[in-house]
Amino acid sequence: MSAGNSASNRGASRGKQPTLAQLRAFAAVAEYLHFRDAAAAIGMSQPALSGAVSALEDTLGVQLLERTTRKVLLSAAGERLAVRTKAVLDAVGELMEEAEAVRAPFTGVLRLGVIPTVAPYLLPTVLWLIHERYPELDLQVHEEQTASLLDGLSGGRLDLLLLAVPLGMPGVTELPLFDEDFVLVAPRDHWLAGRSDIPREALRELDLLLLDEGHCLRDQALDICREAGRTSEGAGRSPSSEGGGGRRAGGSAVTTTAAGLSTLVQLVAGGLGVTLLPRTALRVEASRNEYLATGYFAEPAPSRRIALAMRTGAARQEEFTAFADALREAMRPLPVWPAE
Repeated sequence: MSAGNSASNRGASRGKQPTLAQLRAFAAVAEYLHFRDAAAAIGMSQPALSGAVSALEDTLGVQLLERTTRKVLLSAAGERLAVRTKAVLDAVGELMEEAEAVRAPFTGVLRLGVIPTVAPYLLPTVLWLIHERYPELDLQVHEEQTASLLDGLSGGRLDLLLLAVPLGMPGVTELPLFDEDFVLVAPRDHWLAGRSDIPREALRELDLLLLDEGHCLRDQALDICREAGRTSEGAGRSPSSEGGGGRRAGGSAVTTTAAGLSTLVQLVAGGLGVTLLPRTALRVEASRNEYLATGYFAEPAPSRRIALAMRTGAARQEEFTAFADALREAMRPLPVWPAE
């Protein structure tokens, strides 16, 4: 081959790409060293097989086979490139298998973000559902505050969120699961302890303990207080003189905050004030503490809505919607009611 032809072939090889059919034809010939047997193995006619190998040689600019009337041999270049060809075809096969796995619902990794005021109380149900119904799903749980979860969802770090709504964020679709009441947790000798008809207006005068900034439950509690006519989160007194027995925290408004609900209820048990808990948290956080008592609001009780949230138009939208349906059903035994 002349230098000019060699340069021409190199130029041609840069402008073309081998097809998978050509690679499969060459791999079959390299394995069987016989055109008829190779053609039968991959379901191709012998002329088509021969043409595919010739086209591959033209594309690559090298001779892959030495053809004789009696047998087929691999050239030196063919020996080397047969190994690479097999590796390429194996990689394509793995790609197709991975695509098939991705197409199958409820397989692979699911990166679920959960807010701290939901995670300890709902994750047992989520984990049970996945274990029983979706055993091929690789669940990865991330407990973070709402703002961080939404950043993770929009940036692709997280796939699905379990949190309180509404979010009011463009590009995020909410899949409502249930609504749940808030209850009042107070010291056992508080004037509201054990009542089942607490008016919201009572929140105007209570020393209310709240979570730290950044927790959506804090914002929800403040919204409830504002709806009740309370003008400041730190205003008010504990009216121990009205109904007797209640302890005040130093006779002034309490502005103590906590990082989690477990700490809040311990502060309540110590007489520093009262707090609001979602119903799903009550059994875990307050039921076994002899220094605490629960009060329930008169209807309509203040409540919050819990939902799954996903990116609008997510590739797994149908899967996530079906997951929400299954999770809504699994949560029926909880002290909640399905969201409308």
